[in-house]
Amino acid sequence: MKLIAITSCSTGIAHTYMAAEALEIAAKDIGWNIKVETQGSVGAKNVLTQEDIEAADAVVIAASTSVNKDRFHGKRLYEVDVNDAIKNGQQVLKDSLQAPIYGGAKQTETIKVEKESNNNFKGIYAHLMTGVSYMIPFVVAGGIMTALSFAFGGINSEGAIAEAFKTIGGTAMGLMWAALGGYVAFSISDRPGLVPGMVAGMLASSSGSGFLGALLGGFIAGYSVLGVKKAFVKLPEKFEGLMPVLIIPVLSCIITGFLMVFVVGKPLTWLNETLTSWLTSMSGASSVVLGVILGAMMAIDLAGPIGKAAYFFGVASLTALTQGQTSPVMAAVMLSGMVPPLAMALSSTVLAKKKYTRDERESGKTAWILGLSFISEGAIPFAVADPIRVLASVTVGSAITGALSMVFNCGLAVPHRGFFVLLIPGATSNVFMMILALAVGTVVSALLVSLWKKEK
Repeated sequence: MKLIAITSCSTGIAHTYMAAEALEIAAKDIGWNIKVETQGSVGAKNVLTQEDIEAADAVVIAASTSVNKDRFHGKRLYEVDVNDAIKNGQQVLKDSLQAPIYGGAKQTETIKVEKESNNNFKGIYAHLMTGVSYMIPFVVAGGIMTALSFAFGGINSEGAIAEAFKTIGGTAMGLMWAALGGYVAFSISDRPGLVPGMVAGMLASSSGSGFLGALLGGFIAGYSVLGVKKAFVKLPEKFEGLMPVLIIPVLSCIITGFLMVFVVGKPLTWLNETLTSWLTSMSGASSVVLGVILGAMMAIDLAGPIGKAAYFFGVASLTALTQGQTSPVMAAVMLSGMVPPLAMALSSTVLAKKKYTRDERESGKTAWILGLSFISEGAIPFAVADPIRVLASVTVGSAITGALSMVFNCGLAVPHRGFFVLLIPGATSNVFMMILALAVGTVVSALLVSLWKKEK
C-alpha cells in the first residue's frame, strides 16, 4: 500500500515534524510505504511530486491550518488534526483508505459536505490557526528586533544601530495584524481573500481594536469574498477576467471596510482598551489568580487551542507597552509554557530514568532544548504515552510558575525565544526571579510525574 501525507501546524515547528514522524513509524509498523511532505515554518520539505500523487492509494492531511488540496483531485483524501496523527497514526492511515474521493462524483461531494457541516468549529479553528501561523514570525521578529534595540542603545534605544533595530522591529510588529487578518481570509477564500483581509488587519491596527479586530476582520473578509464570487457566478464570460483584479478586491474591500469602520470597529476597540486597562491595573491577588489560570492553560493541552489562547492573550498585552515597559502577562505565559518539556526532560533523564523507555529518555534529551526554546510540544511524546499523569503534573507546575511570575513582578517585552531572550538587556525585568519561578515549577512538575509514574 502506498500513501502520501502532508503535515502542518500553526507554528510550523514541533507538531509538524512530530506528526510526520508518527505517520512514518505507523506506516513502517503496518508494512506500508508513505511519503510525508512537511509544511513547516521554513517552507515545504520532502515535497510530493506528481508521480508520488499518481501512485498513491490515499492522501492524508494532518494539519491544524488550511492546506491547499487542488493537486489531489481524484484521490482518496482524509483530513485530520495534526494531534490525531501524533496520537493515533496507524488508525489514521487505515481510515484514509475509506475516505471519499476529493473532487469526485456528486455522491462523494455530498458526503464531504455533510462531514464538513458537522465540523464547523474545526473549520473555523483551522482558519484561525492559518492566520496565526503566518502572524507569529512577524511577532517574533519584531519582538527580537525591539529587544536588540535595548541591548545596543539602552532603554531609550539611543544611537544609530539601536534606532535602526527599533524601526525594523516596530515595522514588523505593525504588520502582524495585517498578516493575521490577511491569512485568516486566505484560508477561507484562497488568494482573493488576502487584499480585504490585510485591509481589515490594518484597519484593526489603526483603530486600536488589535487582535480581536484583525481576527474578526479576517473572517469578514474571507466570507465577503465568497459572497461576491457567488453573486457574480453568472457573469458573462468576456467579463470573467475582471473578477480577480477588479470586482472581487474592490467589492470585498468595500464590504469589509465599511463593516470594520461602522459596525464592529468601535465595540472591539472599546473591548480591547478595556482589557488592556484591566491587565495594566491588576495587582496583588488578582494578578496571582491570572498567573495561575494562564499557567495552567499553557500546559493543559501542550500548545493546543487552549494554550494558543493564553499565548495570544500575552501577545495582545505587548501591544499596549510604551518604550521601556515589559508585560507581566507575557512573562507568565512564556515561563509557564517552558515548564512541561523541561519537567519531562528532568524526570526522564535525571530523576526517574528507570520509569521511562529508551525512546522516552532520548526524547527527554531533546526536550531540554525544546523547553529552553519555549516549545511546549516537547512534552507531547510523554503525554501521548501517559496522558493523565503527565498532563496533570505539568499543569500543576506551570500554574505555580505563572503565579510566582506574577508575585515576583516579572516582565517580558518580547513574545518568544524562551530562555535565550533572558540574555538580552531590556527585554525582561527581574530576570533572576524569572529563572527562579521557572525552576520551581519545573522541579514541582518533575517530582510529581516521577513519583506518580509506574516503573516500566
